[in-house]
Amino acid sequence: MTSLKQLPQTTLHQYPRVMSGSGPLCNNIKNCEVCIEHNLVICHVTFTSTKRCLLFKFCLKTEFMKFFIKEMNTDTGDKMYFLKWLGIRLDEHISADFSVLHSKYDEIWSMVLKLKEKHEPEKLTAKQAELERLSEDLQAAAFGLEHIMREIGQIYESCSSVNKNKKDLQFDFSSLPSLAAEMMISGFPLELMDGDAAHVPVIWISAVLDKLIQKLGDQRVFVLSVLGIQSSGKSTMLNAMFGLQFAVSAGRCTRGAFMQLVRVSDDMKTQMNFDYILAVDTEGLHALELTGSSTRHHDNELATFVVGLANLTLINIFGENPSEMQDILQIVVQAFLRMKKVRMNPSCVFVHQNVTDVTAGEKNMEGRRRLLETLDEMTKLTAKDEVYNAECFIDVIRFDFQNDVKYFAQLWEGSPPMAPPNPKYCENIQELKKTILSHASRSDGLMLRHLKHHIKDFWEALLNERFIFSFQNSLDISTYRKLETEYSKWSWSLRSAMMETENKLHIQIENEAIHEVEETDLQTELKKTSEEVERSMSEFFDKDKDKDIVIQWKTSFDIKIKDVQETIVRETKRKLNEILQQRDLRKKIDAQRPDHENTLYEKSKELAIKCKDKTNDEETLKKEFELFWEQSVNWIVSDTPSIKDIDIMRDVKEILSDVYESAPVDHIKENSEYTKIFTVSSYCEYVIFKKSTKKTVTEAVKEKEAEIKSLITDVEQQTDKMIQSFNTSNNGYKISYIQQLIDYIKNRVTEHEEGQVKYVFKKQFFMDLVYSLCKRANKMITDQHTLFRESIYVKKREEYYSIFQNFCHGATSAAIFGEIICQKLKDPIEQSLYKKTARHLTYELMKNCESLNGNRSNLDKHILKTLAEEEDFEKYMNYVDNPRDHFKRFIRDEVSRYITDKFSVSVLPKMKENIELLQQKIMKAAHESTEHVQVNRGDVGLWLKSFTQQLSDVLIFSEKDISGVKHDDVDDFSFLEDVIRKELPAVMSDISSRFNKKKFPVNLDYRFRPDELLIDHFCQCCWIQCPFCGAVCTNTIENHHGDHSVSFHRNIGLNRIYYRNISNLSIHICTSAVASKTLYFHPNDSDDTVLYRDYRSAGGVYADWSITPDLSEQPYWKWFVCRFQKDFEKQYNKTFEESSKITDEWRKYSKQEAIESLDKYM
Repeated sequence: MTSLKQLPQTTLHQYPRVMSGSGPLCNNIKNCEVCIEHNLVICHVTFTSTKRCLLFKFCLKTEFMKFFIKEMNTDTGDKMYFLKWLGIRLDEHISADFSVLHSKYDEIWSMVLKLKEKHEPEKLTAKQAELERLSEDLQAAAFGLEHIMREIGQIYESCSSVNKNKKDLQFDFSSLPSLAAEMMISGFPLELMDGDAAHVPVIWISAVLDKLIQKLGDQRVFVLSVLGIQSSGKSTMLNAMFGLQFAVSAGRCTRGAFMQLVRVSDDMKTQMNFDYILAVDTEGLHALELTGSSTRHHDNELATFVVGLANLTLINIFGENPSEMQDILQIVVQAFLRMKKVRMNPSCVFVHQNVTDVTAGEKNMEGRRRLLETLDEMTKLTAKDEVYNAECFIDVIRFDFQNDVKYFAQLWEGSPPMAPPNPKYCENIQELKKTILSHASRSDGLMLRHLKHHIKDFWEALLNERFIFSFQNSLDISTYRKLETEYSKWSWSLRSAMMETENKLHIQIENEAIHEVEETDLQTELKKTSEEVERSMSEFFDKDKDKDIVIQWKTSFDIKIKDVQETIVRETKRKLNEILQQRDLRKKIDAQRPDHENTLYEKSKELAIKCKDKTNDEETLKKEFELFWEQSVNWIVSDTPSIKDIDIMRDVKEILSDVYESAPVDHIKENSEYTKIFTVSSYCEYVIFKKSTKKTVTEAVKEKEAEIKSLITDVEQQTDKMIQSFNTSNNGYKISYIQQLIDYIKNRVTEHEEGQVKYVFKKQFFMDLVYSLCKRANKMITDQHTLFRESIYVKKREEYYSIFQNFCHGATSAAIFGEIICQKLKDPIEQSLYKKTARHLTYELMKNCESLNGNRSNLDKHILKTLAEEEDFEKYMNYVDNPRDHFKRFIRDEVSRYITDKFSVSVLPKMKENIELLQQKIMKAAHESTEHVQVNRGDVGLWLKSFTQQLSDVLIFSEKDISGVKHDDVDDFSFLEDVIRKELPAVMSDISSRFNKKKFPVNLDYRFRPDELLIDHFCQCCWIQCPFCGAVCTNTIENHHGDHSVSFHRNIGLNRIYYRNISNLSIHICTSAVASKTLYFHPNDSDDTVLYRDYRSAGGVYADWSITPDLSEQPYWKWFVCRFQKDFEKQYNKTFEESSKITDEWRKYSKQEAIESLDKYM
């Protein structure tokens, strides 16, 4: 081994501080020399029989790597001198080694040739084996800074993967990426792909780029890569063009890929849209040392990686003859074709090196023509392999054959080593540089953080054999999720604005201020918010840090927002028209109400006169009034059943018995026995096929399961809306409501049977559907009817008892009228108060509740986390089989939990604030009405009109609400105002006293409940389920354009898919199944077989889905299947055995790991 000596005199002038022979740098280099000498001597003993990796092991075990890291972590400012010196010393060492090895190689090679002539096979075999070992040693002999940095990268990745005892490490490994980033900034190349292992250290590269961003900021870079055969001058060309330091000395060829930063000058930045050029140098294709290995696969992988990474790729070709480069061109064309198929559009420039006569224009034109023909031919061949329709190269990439093909003269003018550089080569370099900068000026480049994700995504895709179908841009995915979250905010802004408008118009309808609602009116009301949303969207797409990525979705989200706006307007119009219809239907009842109230008023007055002499006996007065009240109100509520007489399920049975006279009442199952049609595992018992089928009923029904489930779900939604529209809390329960529901369900079932289906339902299907739906609605209807009864028996009685008492004590008409107004205001105040608080609570939930403050994917993630925490199999099955229903239940539970937990700190203070604001508004209206009457010398009618108008925007309260009470003799309006000021606080106090967390949800108007508002927001979207696993499409628009898709598929066995002819549930996950070359399925349970990877060719629902292959672990669903294996096998009457046996790999995941994995995948 050559000992370490001083640097040659020719290089020492560059390092004056080293020449001084003193100082910290000199001492450190001397120390480093000792380390290097010691380690290289040790390695030399076995160097000829081991690969360079042994050197790494020695370095790691000794002090060398620790010394190197320590030196690089010092703040002396001499790091770059240290690195330059070390690089030169290493080159000196390996040059000596190369010299020895080459000499020995030539000696053995001469002996091999002689032995071939002498025909001595035994000796020849031995020498050939020795020659092969020497060849390996030559490949392993190169050792430079890049290998030390590779070792540092491996140390960092190893330390990063250690979860425990990081504090026991001998140095701070987190500082290593910062060292590499500083080296890159200083102009040193960094290894991007390990050439020996053909591996990209993603963790290390990502960490270095993160540090680079910290030091430089998130700069925009233009990525320039180079591809070509081995020793064709790729590194030399880049070094000459940009003054780089890619390894070309000491007999070394580039292995793998290296990247180096080139800073763009301030003058050039005005012309270019980036701050740095990132040059990526690669090892040569068709490397001789890889002969006999998987050369083609390695070259394809490398070419695809660097082409996909770069904005511009230089295709370096040695010579002009296309026939000698066909294999290289096919690899290049395949790489560009793959980029095209994943919607990426890099560009390329062809460089012919070592051309003798670069000035002959005609010859160059001929060369371009031949190149084009060769590229077109390669395109056709490659397109067949990649299943892509392309006839010529320009179908794959935009390419200018006049300007994007360059011819380079030889580097040396004459024969090295004494030959001078060729001036023509320098001119060619300058011309190529201009072309590159021209391409760069038309490119947006990449932000450094985008580059980090880009490298990771490409490498992970290349690890999968089918690159095209496995490529997933994680940056695109995370950016899209961010866009979805913003979209959720935009759509909520529109919904909340329309909610305010709906509330305002609802009040006006009830107050009979308006009599029709037009869409144009609603659009006008929404215009201001719509414009604000448009501005917010424009700002997001124009100024977001990922604006270059999000811009691709701008058009689709513009359409989405317009669709949402149209849907909101349409739905609001429908709701308000229903309110108009209900108001008109109530007019008949309301027409009698003033007479009833006037009668009660007069009778209360008569009773008071009769009992005037008993005013001191409160108990006698109360008994007299109770007797009077019972007699008076019996005829008013004679058609309203009492609470104890309400039995909705009994009414259902009676009506169903009338529909099917042959079916006895007890044929319908009791509550504990009836079929839960929402969770039934099969519809076989409900279906009769119109024509005979070769399949069993189970097989045939399996095909139709999705459409039957869809019918049930839709009927469920529509009946929910019908029940809400009955407004039982105001109108009371009537058996006619159940009749309407049953009629609707019967019509829907009949319509379905008369459609294009090949089956009809048995009677039991209709009865179980009705019974299931009504069972769910029972509590809500009963609760609302309870409110209705209370409003008659309790509230009215209290109101008229107060009037009776006042008359008994000789109160004036103005005093009694003021009190009546306050009593009449009680319900509208309470109604307004709960509505306003509900809206505020909805906004608060959207902001503070973690599961509700994002998009639907975020909500889905929290549902899955909750399910895992609870470990309830029945709830899981509800989520799998009826996801929409489960989402609704989860939202209701979240809202209920929030109200319970936050009632005293959030809900109650807001209600008190709102009630104070209402009290102030009412008193202001009374005062201004008094002033108005006094100024205009009006009567009580004018006062009442002014008063109700001022409250018409916040309360459902109009003159008709007082029309049943005589008030003609009221003329003291100041006294009336004083009475209201005195009585109103008591009314407000009474309302406040009933504020509690138990009654709050019950008192909310169903249409304005926070949970229902949030259900509208989150659940008006696509609910189509994956035909394989049943996962729900994540598109936020119902009946959307384009394919259905979901980022988080699951085990297809959960969707009852099993192996034909055996009872084993499938354990495959969709995303891994479609990546397979061998797995197939039977579409719609037919005898046809289709490969999962070609699932779209099955047509129908399969063609509507886009499922991206993904071989990632998906711990969540693996844990889930293992945790509930026995439950599944019992539920489905199938097993996970034989070919579907659950592996030990699946069982390693804990519940906590499964939950944590959701943050990665969703």
